[in-house]
Amino acid sequence: MYKYDEIDQAIVDERVAQYRDQTRRYLAGELTDEEFRPLRLQNGLYIQRHAPMLRIAVPYGMLSSRQLHKLADIAARYDRGYGHFSTRQNLQLNWPKLEDVPDILAELATVQMHAIQTSGNCIRNITTDQFAGIAPDEIIDPRAVAEIMRQWSTFHPEFALLPRKFKIAVSGTKQDRAIVQAHDIGLEFYRDSENKMAIKVWVGGGLGRTPILGSVIREHLEWQHVLTYCEAIIRVYNLHGRRDNAYKARIKILVKALGIDEFRKQVEAEWAYLKDSPNTITEAELQRVAQYFTKMPYDTLPAHDASFDSAIASNPAFAAWVKRSVHGHQQAGYRAVTLSLKPHGRAPGDATSEQMHVVADLAEKYSFGELRVSHEQNLILADVKLSDLFSIWEQARAAGLATPNIGLLTDIICCPGGDFCSLANAKSIPIAEAIQQQFDNLDYLHDIGDIELNISGCMNACGHHHIGHIGILGVDKDGSEWYQVTIGGKQGNDASIGTVIGPSFAAEEMPGVVQRLIDVYLQERIEEERFIDTVRRIGVAPFKAHVYAKKEAAHV
Repeated sequence: MYKYDEIDQAIVDERVAQYRDQTRRYLAGELTDEEFRPLRLQNGLYIQRHAPMLRIAVPYGMLSSRQLHKLADIAARYDRGYGHFSTRQNLQLNWPKLEDVPDILAELATVQMHAIQTSGNCIRNITTDQFAGIAPDEIIDPRAVAEIMRQWSTFHPEFALLPRKFKIAVSGTKQDRAIVQAHDIGLEFYRDSENKMAIKVWVGGGLGRTPILGSVIREHLEWQHVLTYCEAIIRVYNLHGRRDNAYKARIKILVKALGIDEFRKQVEAEWAYLKDSPNTITEAELQRVAQYFTKMPYDTLPAHDASFDSAIASNPAFAAWVKRSVHGHQQAGYRAVTLSLKPHGRAPGDATSEQMHVVADLAEKYSFGELRVSHEQNLILADVKLSDLFSIWEQARAAGLATPNIGLLTDIICCPGGDFCSLANAKSIPIAEAIQQQFDNLDYLHDIGDIELNISGCMNACGHHHIGHIGILGVDKDGSEWYQVTIGGKQGNDASIGTVIGPSFAAEEMPGVVQRLIDVYLQERIEEERFIDTVRRIGVAPFKAHVYAKKEAAHV
């Protein structure tokens, strides 16, 4: 993973000193709330329902063991002993004290971490596939370019005050796991007819109040021009994006209003001034950064391991975990492991300090000291020997990190919702926990099979409910919390936005609503058909009819 040089470290250290003085002046009454607000936002600090919320940057979801140990220590010392991994691959602390934040940032700086640009109307944390660099279906490892883009976007003076927040995702695999179509800019890496690295550029995607999947603005972009082309896109957005209405300020609204052809025309005109400028990436610069993302020093291993095969055959619980949590790897004898942060009765994405220490130790011992954060809010050990899987399972299970539900109904993506977020209209965590309790039979979950259930507590869609096979959105009606349901959403190459099935439900109805959706699926599915494929084949109507039948009968 990328290592700071003395320039990187100096920048972060200087920012800590600046923010410490800004906080001191605010607490002394020398700065007003209005004056302090942009300063704290530039350092990842929100004011939430109960306390400030600090969002810590995890660039493209990569962490070292040392960094995770530090996050665990910070959560224990300055928060309530846990942190929340978000769908942006960042870590959020929900209970820090305002006066402690400079000390937290100083501690983060000692392990090359910060909270810069994790909030505010700027280019946010760039995200990618949690299996980047090791995925069997990978065409190009996008992490070096992602790191170059991180360096380019951090403190970019022209883009510090955009109309709204701006999100970029990169993907270099056959199957998109970075949701490039749901981002302001999505970069899909591939090899062109001359076997050169090229990029398909998507623009104008985004969830939230007006969910839109992105449009292709350029089918083939030479990688050397990725910064200048993105700069042209964001410059056009910065000039013409709406600032009079926060709900219509994202680039997706501008692209929709102009149409992709006109937007492309303006971007190409702007790019004519930028192409081949000093921001053109050279081969030497790419190689300089890429050296931090080379392959691990793998052992030469056979494709199979006798001890692993024996454990699979003799231990059904271990076999069930392997089926859901262990993933293919480019290197023979190695696998990637997803550690579930979705045990029943726990807010999805939350990890205690003790669990963070356990994961850091596992990464140190079994995975070259590195780990990943997924946008599905789980943690990944990317480089594990087959022979070590049983030992990892035992240790992860003891720490509550081995629930074999990855990709199943209870692997719920969920924002913090009304329990913490001041923007939320409704709570989302209790809904997730109630659904987890409704579906607490693992055999039944495995029978249902692959399905994605996403929950958001408001229209900002931090829980990505629009692209969940089942999406749940908390809404406010006359001061009460209700929940709107969509089905048919999907991430990936064939991404889609879900369809609202009808009027919203009360919180206590939600486990039953999900159960009735599953009932229709189990009745209608063909052989190994997934939930999303059944929805696409038979449409929304049968699901809607069954879910609302009970309500309609009650009104007869």
